[in-house]
Parts: sequence; structure tokens; C-alpha cells
Amino acid sequence: MTDLTPILKSAFQQIPFPDSKSHKGQNGKLLIIGGSDLFHAASKWSLDVASKIVDMLFYASTPSNNKLIKEAKENFWNGIVIERKNIKDYIKEADVVLIGPGMDRSFYTKRLVNGLLKKYADKKWVIDAGALQMLDAHLLNQHHIITPHHQEMDLLKRKSDLFNEKNYQANCYCLLKGPIDKVYSPKNSQPTEVKGGNAGMTKGGTGDVLAGLLAALYCQNSALNSCLIASYINKKAGEELYLQQGPYFNSSDLVANIPQVLWETLQKI
Repeated sequence: MTDLTPILKSAFQQIPFPDSKSHKGQNGKLLIIGGSDLFHAASKWSLDVASKIVDMLFYASTPSNNKLIKEAKENFWNGIVIERKNIKDYIKEADVVLIGPGMDRSFYTKRLVNGLLKKYADKKWVIDAGALQMLDAHLLNQHHIITPHHQEMDLLKRKSDLFNEKNYQANCYCLLKGPIDKVYSPKNSQPTEVKGGNAGMTKGGTGDVLAGLLAALYCQNSALNSCLIASYINKKAGEELYLQQGPYFNSSDLVANIPQVLWETLQKI
């Protein structure tokens, strides 16, 4: 990847570092809502990468997915697994809510996602994957970030003319994923491009890693800066893995590599 562009450099320069006198929770609280019987691993990649960034991490899966919830309670040591009936309390406590990794395209998902977005409109949300595909676009506002790949963007465009890339009129931030990521600000048709990546990042789960990283950063950074930093670091981590082992890496490798790449990038600013 080439050197940082001025807008990327500015974004990295604005990342706040934890104060030595800060207490647990003051450096980010993130709630992740995701998972399903079919896509049981997706939310784990989001959880694992986010746990490297924020102080406190909460996770709620679907009520029908009791097996996943039980396994998460046994194996997820870097956060708190909560029951769906308590989700509203944790939405209020969290700085940001990421919804969608591993969620299926069902009536239940549609009702849950749109109901929560309507009720907690002023909360900072990152809307990804299954949640994004069942979204009522008219509920989006400037506190929200959506993370479509090109097929999901086509779906959004079929639902509403707000997402036309040549005349982007949606009232939310958008990280459009691809070989060149494009970051749109609300009602701004001029995206900021972030280049990089490689064929190894076509593996399932790399988007879930990106969503978790983005949501964690959004706890303490602006929406625009969070999109730019997450896009760059996700691609950069994939590029470094490619240099070591070609395209033969997976999403867990990406999670493991991201903290070092982020730290090395910050030290070069």
C-alpha cells in the first residue's frame, strides 16, 4: 500500500490514546448483536478484533441460537455474553452498537433491526451483513454507518434511489467494500477512496473483521475517521499477510495481525 494520503494521515492523528488515569469503560463500550444457527462464526471474528480495541464488549445472539450462546459463554473470555431480554439495557450503556454479523435474512431480523433503529435513533450504529440486507433505509441518519459490499449496495439501490453512487443522497455514512473501498459521508457524492488488499481477502469473514474493527474505533472516533482507519488497517493487515504467506490466510489470521499493523502505523505518523 502506498503512503498515507493527507486525509488518512489526519484521521490517524486524531485517534485518542487511553489516559493513564482512565478507568474501565472510559476507552470504549461496544455491543455486538449478531449470529445465527447458519452463520455461527461470523460474529466471533467481529468480537475478537473489537476486544483488542475497546475496554468493554457485550454480545447478544439470537434467542433461538441457544447453542451458540452457551458456547460463547464458555469460550469468550474478552467480553460479556448477555441474554436478548437484557439487550435494551446494554444498548443504553454502549457507546456504539454493531448489528448484523452472522444474522440471517429473516422476518425476525427485519423486525429486530428496524425496531431498534427506530427506538434508538440517536445511538451510534454500525449496520452490517444480514441486518443491512433487511434494513429500512429511511431509518438511517448521520449517527449510522453502513458497510455494504457491491452486491448489497445494488440491493440498497433497488430499494431506494438514495444510494446511487453518482448521486449519493443517503443520510448516513457508508463504507462500500471492494478492491478499492469508498467512504461516503451523508448526502455527499464524492467518496474518499482507500486502495489495497489482495485475493486472500476474498475469504469469508474478512468483512466481519472489518465491521468489528470499525465499530470499535467508532466508540471514540468520528464516523468518517473510523471508516477511513478501519478500511486502511484491514487492507494493510491483509497485505502484510500476503507478503508472508501469499493468499493462504484466513479471517482469524487477519484478526491476529491487525493490532500490530495499527500500532506500527500510529508510530509512523
